[in-house]
This record gives sequence, structure tokens and C-alpha cells, in this order.
Amino acid sequence: MKVRAIVAIAALVFAGIAAAQENVTWDSLNEEQKRVLSRYAEDWDGLPAERQQRLSLGANRWLDMSSRERKKAQSRFEKWRDLPNADRQRIRENYLHFQNLSPAEKKRIRDNYHHFRQLQQDRRQQLRDRYREMTPEQRDRMRDHRTGQRGRPTGRR
Repeated sequence: MKVRAIVAIAALVFAGIAAAQENVTWDSLNEEQKRVLSRYAEDWDGLPAERQQRLSLGANRWLDMSSRERKKAQSRFEKWRDLPNADRQRIRENYLHFQNLSPAEKKRIRDNYHHFRQLQQDRRQQLRDRYREMTPEQRDRMRDHRTGQRGRPTGRR
């Protein structure tokens, strides 16, 4: 009995993986999704299945947004698009690093961010300027101190 349950669960998992890799046909999209994704219409069949799925889910999220949310999203996208490639790559790497942190560390970072955002504009600028003037070693020591880590070699005694 247990073997059948395990086989059934495994079959469902593998079916889900297979379904996740299937192409989303252009004809399977509703008219609103097609309108949002119209710039991909000619190339749709040549896109990888994963990209098709991400785009169709993104179209659904877009359609569920209010006009205000859409304007904010469009503004963020334009800022992202205007960034130099090196900055976008650094942001992607930082995002991946953040995703691999423990939940406690993520919470600490989010809390610090919210605290920083609540500071007066001039105080935030002072902190930014001070941070920019630090050497990499000073930045590491500051991070270590804030997280309670000890023993990272700094080359100094």
C-alpha cells in the first residue's frame, strides 16, 4: 500500500514537471493575454517553454494590476532597462545571494532597510557618503559587527 502511494506521488510530481516544461501555445492564451504579449506574437513558437510560461503568468499579473500599479511597474521597468548592463548583472547577483540567505538573515536585512527608509533624507545621505568613503575591509568589519560574526580575517590586529 505504501509503495503504491509513493509511486502515485512520484507520478504526480513527474507529471507536474513535464507539464511545467510544456509549451504554452499562442492559441491557448486569452485575448487580453495576447494583447499584453502582442510584441511576442511572431516569435512565440520559438520561445523556450519556461519563457512562455513566465510571460503568460506575467501577463496575468499585469492584467490583475490597477492602473496605478501598472504605472509604478512600468516606471520600475524603464529604470531597470536604462541601467548599464554591469549594474543589472550586479543586482541579479545580489538578488541570488539574498535568496540563499537564511530566513533570519533576510528578516534582519529587511528590517534594516525599513529602518533606513524611515530616516530623514539628509541622515540617509550622510550614511551613504560615509559608507562610500569606507575601504572594503572597513565595510566587512562593519557588516561582521552588525551580524555578530567574528573571526573574519582582515589583515589587521
